[in-house]
Amino acid sequence: MDLGALFDLEPHGPDTLVGVGPQYSWGGLYGGQIVAQALRAAASTVDAHKLPHSLRAYFIRRGDNTQPIRYEVDRIRDGSSFCTRRVVARQSFGAILNLESSFQAHEEAADITTVTMARELPGPDELEPSSWIDVVDQRRVPARALGDAGRAGTGRTAMWMKVTAPLADDPLLHRCWLAYLSDDLPTVSVLRTIAAHEGHQLDGDDGPYEGFFSASLDHTVWFHRPLRADEWHLYDMSCHGYVNGRGVTVGHVFTADGTHAATVAQEVLVRRSR
Repeated sequence: MDLGALFDLEPHGPDTLVGVGPQYSWGGLYGGQIVAQALRAAASTVDAHKLPHSLRAYFIRRGDNTQPIRYEVDRIRDGSSFCTRRVVARQSFGAILNLESSFQAHEEAADITTVTMARELPGPDELEPSSWIDVVDQRRVPARALGDAGRAGTGRTAMWMKVTAPLADDPLLHRCWLAYLSDDLPTVSVLRTIAAHEGHQLDGDDGPYEGFFSASLDHTVWFHRPLRADEWHLYDMSCHGYVNGRGVTVGHVFTADGTHAATVAQEVLVRRSR
């Protein structure tokens, strides 16, 4: 995959852009890619001094990597400090994703941190690579090094992640890449919670994953502070409940020095395979 080309969307009429996706090992498209491209499409209609501070996306149906993706942007509101955009991602068979994002101009205010990174976890240099795609370096923290004590939720999963090649000094690009990466862990957290309920332990990709169907339903990211996606960040997720086949996860993204860069929430559908 070409790191630069992934977010080079082509104009295709007023407030409409077209993108493509690579062929992933499981077939279809990766949800994080569609979210990130939709965010990039929304940002193309926003003044450069306003950056995304939040996004909410609903996954509608599975994408097809053999078809282009059409991103239709709706300019909901433009204000002096904030602006809002809605994006519908479509392919020939219909909509595959709906995204809303809010953008804000920088303003001076107090900077208060209430969530801290777990310093006792091993760093990326102590862990083995476990990436599923060549443009991303991933180092999974073993389940035995984690614990749920003192945390909201269960099924905790954590991973160090970064893009493998240097990126341009464009804060929007780095937020798009964080959106791309943030879709990777929530399902694991839900599966670990289900496994623990059934008396199993999942460590990495080992354990009773077989026999389950899973799909992301919706995805939310709040961007708090500046970040560089080509530097190590710790993604730390926990499941906050599982009911009616849906698991809700909440997690935090920290820079290597412990700065709380973003918060992620996702609802995942997990079913026994029929």
